[in-house]
Amino acid sequence: MLKIRVNSAPTSVQPLKIVSIGGGNGLSTLLRGLKRYAKASAGALDIAAIVTVTDDGGSSGRLRRDFDVLPPGDIRNCMVALSEDEALLSRLFQYRFSNGRGLKGHSFGNLFLTAMTHLTGDFGQAVKLSSEVLAVRGRIYPGTSANVVLEATLADGKKITGETRISRSRSRIERIALRPSRPKPLAGALKAIAEADLITLGPGSLFTSVIPNLLVDGVAAAIARSPALKAYIVNLMSQPGETTNFRASDHLAALLGHAGRSRRGLIDVCVVNTRAIGGPALDRYQRQAARPVETDFDNLARMGAKVLGADLVRASAVQPKAKIRHDPTVLGAVVLELAQQGRCLKRE
Repeated sequence: MLKIRVNSAPTSVQPLKIVSIGGGNGLSTLLRGLKRYAKASAGALDIAAIVTVTDDGGSSGRLRRDFDVLPPGDIRNCMVALSEDEALLSRLFQYRFSNGRGLKGHSFGNLFLTAMTHLTGDFGQAVKLSSEVLAVRGRIYPGTSANVVLEATLADGKKITGETRISRSRSRIERIALRPSRPKPLAGALKAIAEADLITLGPGSLFTSVIPNLLVDGVAAAIARSPALKAYIVNLMSQPGETTNFRASDHLAALLGHAGRSRRGLIDVCVVNTRAIGGPALDRYQRQAARPVETDFDNLARMGAKVLGADLVRASAVQPKAKIRHDPTVLGAVVLELAQQGRCLKRE
C-alpha cells in the first residue's frame, strides 16, 4: 500500500491542476477540502469540477420539470464548497424555503441558477456567472449540457428510469445508461481533463453520481488519454441496493466496465480508508443494510490499481446520530499529494 505524505500547500511553481469528477455530497466534500489548500497556496492550485446532472428529485427535479433546466442542486453545492467565503452569501445560496406556495422545498441557489439559465439561455454560462457571484476558487462544469435521464438495468433484467427511482431500488444494478445516449460534454471540461496533473473520480454514489460522467461522449476516452495521474476515491460505506456487499474491487470493476474501450488508463490509484468504523453510528447504518467498504488489496492489485490508504473518516462520524463522511481536510491533503505526484510523473 502506498504511503501518504501530507503537505500544507503545493510546492510547484506552476499551479497544480486537479480535475474532480462526480456529484452529490462526496464531490462537494472533496472540493471543500481542496479549497482550504487553494486559499493557503495563493494561486498555486487550479481546481476544476465536472458534476453529474441527472438528479430528478427534490427541488432540482421540480425545477427541471417546471422550467426545462438542468438540475442545479449538485452544481449549487459545489459552488458553495468552493466559494471564497462560506458565510452570508453561501448560506443564502443554501437557504431553503420552509413554506410558501410553490416555494416550499426550493433552495435560493437553485432558483438563482434557474433564473440565470433563462437570462443567459445556457446552463453552463449560468454556472460560470453564478460562480463569479460566489467568488468560487475554481471552475465548475456540468457533465453535459444535454437534458439526460439515467436508466438502470437490474440483475433480473428489469429496467428503471430516473436517478431517484434507481437510488431507491434494492435490486443489484448491472448497468447504467444515459438517455439520450452519448450526450456531448462541455469543451472546457475536456480541456481541463487534458491539462490536469490529477483526475479524481468520487467519492459519491457509484452508479448515480460517478459513473454517469463516464457515459458522456468522449469523457472516458479523454481521461484515459490524459497524462494525469488518475485516482478513484472509494466510498466509506456501501449503499443499500446500489452497492450492497460491494468491495473496493467491485466498485472499480463497475467503473472500468462502463468505460468500455477506455478502461485501460482510466484509474491508476484507489484511495481507501484505513480507519476502523464502529460505534452507534455504524449500528444505525447496518440496520439499513449499509456496511463499511472492504478493501480487497489482492483483487485491486490484479486489476492493475495501486492502493493509497489514509485515515479518512471525519472525527464527528463516531457520534451516534452522525453521518459517516470523509474528512474534507484530510481528503484534500491526500488529493493534493497525489497531484504533486502526478506533476512529477508528467515531467519524467
